[in-house]
Amino acid sequence: MTIQPRTALPPLRETVRVHGLSASKALGQNFLFDEQLLDRVAALPGDLNGTTVFEVGPGPGGLTRALLRAGAEVIAVERDERCLPLLDELSEAFPGQLTVIADDAMAVDVDAVTGGAPYHIVANLPYNVGTALFTRWLEPAAWPPRWLSLTLMFQLEVAERIVAPVNTNAYGRLAVLAQWRSNAKIAMKVHRSAFTPPPKVMSAIVHLTPAEQPAGVDPRILSRLTEKGFGQRRKMLRQSLKGIEGAVAAADALGIDPTRRAETVTVTEWVALARALTR
Repeated sequence: MTIQPRTALPPLRETVRVHGLSASKALGQNFLFDEQLLDRVAALPGDLNGTTVFEVGPGPGGLTRALLRAGAEVIAVERDERCLPLLDELSEAFPGQLTVIADDAMAVDVDAVTGGAPYHIVANLPYNVGTALFTRWLEPAAWPPRWLSLTLMFQLEVAERIVAPVNTNAYGRLAVLAQWRSNAKIAMKVHRSAFTPPPKVMSAIVHLTPAEQPAGVDPRILSRLTEKGFGQRRKMLRQSLKGIEGAVAAADALGIDPTRRAETVTVTEWVALARALTR
């Protein structure tokens, strides 16, 4: 189902030109103007008609337009005051579908602003806060989370780290946190030329859905283990984990050789280690 705006909207590139808006390097902005591409991104979570979508950093509203056309009720958080007039125009064109919060996404409680209802998160994340937001969404104590899916654009290198298998250079903390209780995949790659201005690197969209959480594991402990283990990834576990009481002994008891390095430890083994330390 495609929702048409109440008033006709000019092409996004024209709207940006009229408002004299340019991407802010300080905010990690890169604008997407290809509306066919944006419609493809908005389709990745599935049918959004009547569902709530949380969007971070909509900028001039390219992806927001696509989400609104898909029938979503969008809650968008934007800290760049220059973009607010463009988003106000979208609110008028799609009455009742768009709520804009002028704030820093790092300061927003998504569960609170969505009113406790299930929601999707869809965002072309600003490069400078993307990883921090992503790990926050992966770490709630209650599981399954309120979010139904994450559809997020990252630098390709970051996306590959999220889906990386064990014993690869890309495998690290992000892979463990993403994969231990979620299904993660790269849904599509986006060439740097699609952006204005073009970034120096390629991008990719990662799609995640919650999976069943292994029993008896405190996610805070798993987070701390992976932070320590991969924070010094070239060191053996007996060195990198020695700051966590009982971790090295627990690894040894589980048959995880403490002379191994973090990138050789499977997601299942990290989960077992966190379970052994969960009180």
